[in-house]
Amino acid sequence: MSLQQPLTKLFCLHVFIIVLSNYAVQIPVTVLGIDTTFGTFTYPFIFLTTDLTVRLYGAIAARKVIFLAMLPALVISYFVGTLFAFGEYQGFGALTVFSIFVFRIAAASFSAYIVGQLADILVFSRLRRLKQWWPAPAASSIAGNALDTFVFYAIAFWQTTDAYMAENWVALGIVDYLVKIAASLALFVPLYGIILNALAKYVFRRPLTGIGIN
Repeated sequence: MSLQQPLTKLFCLHVFIIVLSNYAVQIPVTVLGIDTTFGTFTYPFIFLTTDLTVRLYGAIAARKVIFLAMLPALVISYFVGTLFAFGEYQGFGALTVFSIFVFRIAAASFSAYIVGQLADILVFSRLRRLKQWWPAPAASSIAGNALDTFVFYAIAFWQTTDAYMAENWVALGIVDYLVKIAASLALFVPLYGIILNALAKYVFRRPLTGIGIN
């Protein structure tokens, strides 16, 4: 499979967000008394990108971008996660030692990305022809994030070498999911609407809701 512009740019964006999120998930943060990770706030961008891809180019093109992006993202995530484990630069010597912790995060992201994005595309494709623009990104985000979060935390942190994550991955996963959904509905779904409206007005010069682009 190969990609043509502008799908190549979308491919690069997918890889970048995945790698960034896999690194950010190693860094815990407390927001309004809620323990989560920085990855919670970066990964929803991938759903925004996927939904716009489905809207503009269709489900087939979106799946193509996903399957081409997953392997490079896995490899790059492992190297970045090893070099900058837990938010600190470890030096190139760290690459000579296999890190099961980082590898599990990369592998979990690989699996969760596929499952979550395919679910997102399936739900979005079923709802994209509605006259209202918001049900498709809202419902697909809820469904995609649910599968993505469960698969990621189960593979990455069940009986992991990190004692804290091994003990608290279920609770962290639930909080992560709730925060993602809150952020998606409050920020990313409206942002999707703003971008969609701008594309319809200034780029395609026709409505992109309703029937949309096949």
